[in-house]
Amino acid sequence: MSLDFDVIATTQPGGRRGQLHLPHRTVQTPIFMPVGTAGTVKAVPQNVLEELGAEIILGNTYHLYLRPGHDSIGRMGGLHKFISWPRAMLTDSGGFQVFSLSELRKVTDEGVRFRSHLDGSSHFFTPEHSMDVQIALGADIAMAFDECTEYPADRKRAEESLRLTMAWARCSLDHFRAHRHEVPWQGEFGDRTQNLFGIVQGGTYRDLRRESAERLIEMDFDGYAIGGLSVGEPRELTMEMIAEVLPLLPVDKPRYLMGVGYPDEIEQYARMGVDMMDCVLPTRAARHGLLFTSEGRLNIKGKKFAEDQGPPDPACDCPVCRRYSRAYLRHLMHSGESLSATLNTIHNLAFYLNTMERVRKSLAAGS
Repeated sequence: MSLDFDVIATTQPGGRRGQLHLPHRTVQTPIFMPVGTAGTVKAVPQNVLEELGAEIILGNTYHLYLRPGHDSIGRMGGLHKFISWPRAMLTDSGGFQVFSLSELRKVTDEGVRFRSHLDGSSHFFTPEHSMDVQIALGADIAMAFDECTEYPADRKRAEESLRLTMAWARCSLDHFRAHRHEVPWQGEFGDRTQNLFGIVQGGTYRDLRRESAERLIEMDFDGYAIGGLSVGEPRELTMEMIAEVLPLLPVDKPRYLMGVGYPDEIEQYARMGVDMMDCVLPTRAARHGLLFTSEGRLNIKGKKFAEDQGPPDPACDCPVCRRYSRAYLRHLMHSGESLSATLNTIHNLAFYLNTMERVRKSLAAGS
């Protein structure tokens, strides 16, 4: 049995409050998913993620394939057991990471040959291989292998990318359906199975986005993602592409917007009808001293915080804001202490997760 998705409440602009029933967890939507690139959400232990209310996190297929290797993780019972994470998990296909290796890759109809950023070794990813890696990792949700379009991209480039993505989506789905019973935890959750989402591409061309969505829906994936955005295009254009695609996607399946964004953006996308979002921004910004607060963005490195004994965010009840001052967080940053990244990241993740909790309550109330 594939996933169950229940829509509990809807609003006139399209927002919806739902529940996504996965093998490891029933996830409340709309949801923000912290990114755990190499089997860890950087600087934050798993028990702290649980305390913050994270229900689902991401794993990165490309990085885990290179190190420690999907076969090794599979032999140890899958990614959940390897990283000691009992809740839900999603793995990307590796397509975006391969896309980012523009100087080290060669794309063909069969797949992508690329060189490892670690040691320069040569590797070849096909849709089938991406599925094999993700099945071995065993996340609740896997993603079809896709080809991401850069911005700006002319129409010819976007059409060719879409051709590959649609062909690879079919190959991914066929191979996944034939082999998903090999997932490491299979049998532990009754008839619950691993799930596969298709990814809508098409660059910034409305008709290509519509074509991509319609063809993926015909293939009948377990859920649908909107990919290839937040790659440099103006925010207004991002909004246009999302608004073009969302009404086409099935109402009874989850909608996942990949790789976005700032807190006000994820709130806006949730109110448009997006169910799932992820982004490295809260963790990456934290490591550089940028905190998201109810008063706006705060660069904790600023001299004005040197003797500021107030909490990072007076309106936040996270463990960091309950205990530590702005002056102390600034001191940790300037001293190069590793605790700095941990505390900053905990706060930023709490802010993102609390933002989604507030939005869920609002949507449930019909506002």
